Amino acid sequence: MSSSRTLHIHQLSHRGKRPFECTLCNKKFFTKGNLTAHLLTHTGEKPFKCTECNKTFVTIGHRDEHLQTHSGNKPFECTVCNKKFSCGRNLRVHLRTHTGEKPFECTTCNKKFARNEDLHVHLRTHTGEKPFECTVCNKKFSQACNLRTHLRTHAGETPFECTICNKKFSHSRYVRVHLRTHTGEKPYECTVCNKKCVTGSTLRVHLRTHTGEKPFECTVCNKKCVTGSTLRVHLRTHTGEKPFECTTCNKKFARSDELHVHLRTHTGEKPFECTVCNKKCVTGGTLRVHLRTHTGEKPYECSICNKKFSQAGNLRTHLRTHT
Repeated sequence: MSSSRTLHIHQLSHRGKRPFECTLCNKKFFTKGNLTAHLLTHTGEKPFKCTECNKTFVTIGHRDEHLQTHSGNKPFECTVCNKKFSCGRNLRVHLRTHTGEKPFECTTCNKKFARNEDLHVHLRTHTGEKPFECTVCNKKFSQACNLRTHLRTHAGETPFECTICNKKFSHSRYVRVHLRTHTGEKPYECTVCNKKCVTGSTLRVHLRTHTGEKPFECTVCNKKCVTGSTLRVHLRTHTGEKPFECTTCNKKFARSDELHVHLRTHTGEKPFECTVCNKKCVTGGTLRVHLRTHTGEKPYECSICNKKFSQAGNLRTHLRTHT
């Protein structure tokens, strides 16, 4: 390409002019070569193959950058932190961690991203698209990495181990989160009430207690739930599904926490102890009711005669004396 041609293309970038338009998705490009490469994303064609591992690429430039990963050569160095990269594109993306630049914006919620691929993944939260399906149980995922992690649950593979308690996990991310149970670290703080949370997802769910948002709706009775997991448990009240089974007596439960509590009837475990009289209880709820014998609290009041009770069951029994 002549130097005048290169200058002309460069000048187009300043004017914001993109004369080459894709007829399929209307995306525009500075050069015809970029448009030609883009069209391959619609056909799925990847004509450039790596001679080392047979991985294929849309452009020869991407193939050549990939070859650097086999050679171990990392000629691109960050001038801020001196981290090295095998291709210039990865360096450009890395530099945004220093500048804070996020050039890719979601047109639905205006959230911004440093990488275009992160934007594509995010868009699936709006479309509900889950293109990655487990071949064992048909569960679908929005990201390939989540599918790979899920597949380990079928294989029983847990390659990541906590260095403190030796508990094993299927993903390194789970280890990092688990370590906070040892350190007590809660890096995510609510801007409304300053409550701190271990994970960002826990904080997002907590924020709904302030906004009142319940984005998950039951298609049978229209009940709304704060989390997807709460909705899945609720749906079992309609289907009668009880997937959690006791291995001792084969009793089944709709929720895993109900099974955990039930197992204590076999083990005799009573982990909740009264600080006043040292009585032990099977559940936290039972302990809270017991504590009212010490405090005298009676939070359940009859709407007819105003008599108060320490337990909801006692109030229900009392109401029959009026009817």
